[in-house]
Amino acid sequence: MAILVTGGIGYIGSHTVVELMESGYDVIILDNLCNSEIIIKDRIEEITGKTVKFYEADLLDEERLEDIFRENDISAVIDFAALKAVGESVEEPLKYYCNNIGGLLALLKIMKKYNVKKLIFSSSATVYGVAEKMPVTEEDKLSVTNPYGRTKLMAEEILNDICKSDEKWSVVVLRYFNPVGAHESGLIGEDCEGIPSNIMPYIMKVAAGELEEVTVFGDDYNTMDGTGVRDYIHVVDLAKGHIKALEVVEKETGINTYNLGTGRGYSVLQLIKQFSEVVGKKVSYKILGRRAGDVAICYADPSKANKELNWKASLNIEDMCRDTWKWKSMSMGKEF
Repeated sequence: MAILVTGGIGYIGSHTVVELMESGYDVIILDNLCNSEIIIKDRIEEITGKTVKFYEADLLDEERLEDIFRENDISAVIDFAALKAVGESVEEPLKYYCNNIGGLLALLKIMKKYNVKKLIFSSSATVYGVAEKMPVTEEDKLSVTNPYGRTKLMAEEILNDICKSDEKWSVVVLRYFNPVGAHESGLIGEDCEGIPSNIMPYIMKVAAGELEEVTVFGDDYNTMDGTGVRDYIHVVDLAKGHIKALEVVEKETGINTYNLGTGRGYSVLQLIKQFSEVVGKKVSYKILGRRAGDVAICYADPSKANKELNWKASLNIEDMCRDTWKWKSMSMGKEF
């Protein structure tokens, strides 16, 4: 029995595939490569010493998706296949609804047809919107401030309805906070062309001399230094949370939701300062106005995942910056 990982060549997906394979799971990857490169498959195999089965496909291609289920004995699905840039979602909401909601619906339809009713869904802390208190718990009021977050909230509602309609479904919803860092090998990490939409790749590119300065959106929030505060979590800690979530879907039915975060918030300027210390040089930045869809502060109460999943983030912000810089250094062909 194999685990199908949609979006498994992407940033979080690739790290999760590594953890799955190193934990003894057989893995099948589906990815349309819109935000990833096929070379990551080779690097996954280099890290694990194992071969992984890969399909280049899109969830919206239902005929191709059904072929994958027909050809393989799939026991559960981990779904990472979604567009995720908050700013882009504000500019192109239709693109996000078509891809994120349409892709999930197509996946669920095929899963039901082939009686595969175990799913781990990649959600986001954006479903908490402008939270009334910090840290946020899984029981807090949900709201959204951007179309990306709305696709995640809509997806969660769809999954709740499915589980209510059929008691055989087992779904774990994982609400990620802010994944950063890279694999300790330096072989896989997060990068992108042009101007990154996420803060850590942006800082990384400035430190590497590829961009002149980091753009910081807003310094007038009610935070310690005026910049936005987020719960940054190392991507390897996040990936390990999926292994624990698999144990839940394998033995329980219904829907369970967990925050995956560290429980501590850092500001954008604190992150820039820590990265500067790791690389040994100043990372330049400039302040602009607030960005549409952003919130001031968001960090997790991860105690439910700590208790019920027996999972806890173990890597700190220095680890996150160090592993990111190692990934970037190696990708540029330099010694770390």
